Amino acid sequence: MRLRMAAVAVLTLMANAALADEPVPVRLGWSVMPGELAPVIFTKPDLAKHNGKSYAFGAVRIAASPQMITALAAKEIDIAALAFSSFPIAVLNAGMTDLRVIADESQDGAPGYYTDEFKIRNDSAIKSVEDLKGKVLASTGFGAASDIALRAMLVQHKMDPAKDATIIQVAYPNMKSFLKEQKADLVVAIPPFAFDPELNQFAHTLFTGKDAMGPTQKIFWVARADFLQKNHAALVDFVEDFYRAERWFMDPANRTESLAIISAFTKQPPETYDGYLYTKSDYFRDPRGLPNLDALQHSIDIQAQLGLLKKTIDVKQMTDLSIVTEAVTRLP
Repeated sequence: MRLRMAAVAVLTLMANAALADEPVPVRLGWSVMPGELAPVIFTKPDLAKHNGKSYAFGAVRIAASPQMITALAAKEIDIAALAFSSFPIAVLNAGMTDLRVIADESQDGAPGYYTDEFKIRNDSAIKSVEDLKGKVLASTGFGAASDIALRAMLVQHKMDPAKDATIIQVAYPNMKSFLKEQKADLVVAIPPFAFDPELNQFAHTLFTGKDAMGPTQKIFWVARADFLQKNHAALVDFVEDFYRAERWFMDPANRTESLAIISAFTKQPPETYDGYLYTKSDYFRDPRGLPNLDALQHSIDIQAQLGLLKKTIDVKQMTDLSIVTEAVTRLP
């Protein structure tokens, strides 16, 4: 009996040791390519030195922020890429007060870099923001980042978004046709759609996202506090590998190959991206992985002022940059 019990104890210890050696699953939610590199980031496996060792990476496609929040709450993903518009909803509406901002993905309106464009027809009678009163304005989705910028701009010019204009929902690929066919008087354009030569032949920019809200922390990573605490070392390895690979994609010396990888995934010709991607015509990506917390706080405060949130939240109390800071110091 004692021998049997000892054997069971040994087997239990061996099983626990084996489990301890298993790489930590790191499932990163993503929505948009090539704005988010998650689905192709480790196409070149030599850049992911720790993948399959301390962690095991998985990219999970999720259509939009509401589903991203649901997946995070259900533990179907470990890290979510959220917008400034969705983060406070997760905290205040979904009760996820243990969420922590952990790294930058992209920023709109950083000095010298791209900012979203709100376009009107060249032959339009609209000459100023005040002229949008009574017009049909196209937003990609109610509560989306560009939608909030549009509403903020109307409020700045003493208009009530709910009463003084008609805001409709239009997918980004359809914005051009809605403006061209005069189904909308104003549309929002983001890369690569903003650079469409046909669109820019008959339309021009009335104002930008930066005009409406200043610089914004457009997309950033969040994770739950307990996941971060339990897996700190593995997550430092993952973030190190991710930013090493991101730097490879953004290096001009690798541009032809990186665009070919993205083109193969999206099934779009490389020329679609060559004119803007990872240049100053694109969103800013902090090389240190640090989000702009002041911009994020400002954007959330604006949402509260617009009545889209019941209250604001203190971003800096919900931030943990220890992982990205440690990871990036390992890189040259």
